[in-house]
Amino acid sequence: MDTRLLLVSHAATAAQRAGRFPADDPLDPRGRSEAEAARAHLALPADAAVFTSPAACARETAAALGLSATPADALADSDYGKWRGQRLADIADATPRELALWTREPDAAPPGGESFAQLVRRVGEWLDAQQADVRSCNAVNEASSAAFPRCRSIVAITHAAVLRAAIVHGLGASPSVFCRIEIAPLSVVELRYSRRGWSWWPSATA
Repeated sequence: MDTRLLLVSHAATAAQRAGRFPADDPLDPRGRSEAEAARAHLALPADAAVFTSPAACARETAAALGLSATPADALADSDYGKWRGQRLADIADATPRELALWTREPDAAPPGGESFAQLVRRVGEWLDAQQADVRSCNAVNEASSAAFPRCRSIVAITHAAVLRAAIVHGLGASPSVFCRIEIAPLSVVELRYSRRGWSWWPSATA
């Protein structure tokens, strides 16, 4: 039996619009308004187990969407190390080679930070834990399908980088494709787990 995992990227922050690397920034009034407006059309399942990144912007997005969410450290944004809070343009001026390498190579990390390949492993471990829950649920369903007609849906409010990592892990793709996956604020990525593994489905909001 399939399990639906809906990953939602948090609403935009003022730091994002200014081209800065995240530094646990909260939503500003504009971002909060955008998240509240999205609540009507995201069509998230009412019976889902809801998780969120510990970051303020993710927790506030969940609240604006009317969701009560459990923080999960595995859903935290990528660790940007010394680039945290800095403007992308400033880093491009100061250390262009390091920045260029980071945008091309999944094993390259910001100084003191986390590479995309490391992020994929972290997020993959969380996804694999959800698979374990699904297998347990499937066993119960097979024993008593009338009492347990379906497994849970899962909603995770998190960051664009985490959505990219989940797609890469779920599809068994090379981490080198990360720079070709575009995730806008309040985007939804749906993955489903069945006996054949994870599959990427069209957006559930359509």
